Amino acid sequence: MQRNMREAFQKLRQRSLAGEVRDEIERMILHGEIQAGERLNEINLAAQLGVSRGPVREASRSLEQEGLVTTVANQGAYVRKLSLEDALELYDLRAMIAGHLCAEAAERATPEAASELRRSVARMDQAIGDGDQDSYFELNLAFHDQIAVASGATRSRALYTSLGKEVRLLRLRVLTGIESLTLSNAEHDRIVSAIENKDTEAARHEGAQHHINGKTRLLKTL
Repeated sequence: MQRNMREAFQKLRQRSLAGEVRDEIERMILHGEIQAGERLNEINLAAQLGVSRGPVREASRSLEQEGLVTTVANQGAYVRKLSLEDALELYDLRAMIAGHLCAEAAERATPEAASELRRSVARMDQAIGDGDQDSYFELNLAFHDQIAVASGATRSRALYTSLGKEVRLLRLRVLTGIESLTLSNAEHDRIVSAIENKDTEAARHEGAQHHINGKTRLLKTL
């Protein structure tokens, strides 16, 4: 009995450690500390994170399933580098799903959820004022997750989240510079206004257009 408990506890600790390693490597990728196309060096990452190579290897497999990493036979794991065609298609798909999520949020969001979305816009304004692009990046991700939750559309939310993992590889290019952040948050403001007013068609339009505008901003960086 005790042996079984010890084994179960050890497996739980291993899963927890692997999850923490995965989260940290994901953070490094999304913040550009590990660049697109760069190899995930297991030895260096294990030393940097103070773990063995096992959790790093497991994290790489998990991140591959999420579209952030790709494995090359006999060479190792690399941060995925999206082609322009892939990136543009992802933006179009996200635009369609986001429009639906925003429309559903306009219909279903509670007053509390709408108020929290408005506070999120204010927090992003503050980050812009502080010149804190890293904070804006995180707040932006959380804002779109909030809309997905408020929509109550579980399948669309899952699809949006899945596609979002890959799009995040590009966010540091799209959400760079005060002008770009200001334009982005003005679009957030219009989305929230439509949700607050329970205007489903305006919310659908603003949600989709926000992602189309993101695609346009990406093209301008090329």
